[in-house]
Amino acid sequence: MAKMKIRPLGDKVLVKRLEAEQKTAGGIVLPDTAREKPRRGIVEAVGDGKMLDSGERGTLQVKKGDEVLFSSYGGTEVKIDGVEYLIMSEEDILAVVS
Repeated sequence: MAKMKIRPLGDKVLVKRLEAEQKTAGGIVLPDTAREKPRRGIVEAVGDGKMLDSGERGTLQVKKGDEVLFSSYGGTEVKIDGVEYLIMSEEDILAVVS
């Protein structure tokens, strides 16, 4: 089966969420139901940029491979080839982790 390719449009970004912590700082193992979904991820693909009033495309501040922090309720969850991703507007990204 061929692998599906996704290309976000406009100012949208495709992010793969990082894995949730399985243990607390004190060493307690958390079940899946008690884990909070992480708000960090890796940018997998970016769109062409937002269309400006001048007719030109604005450039995005993130690029493929960036590790980012995003808002809790930002983006739409999608499952592609069994892997969960988020498609979100660049505005939902709060920071790039370096």
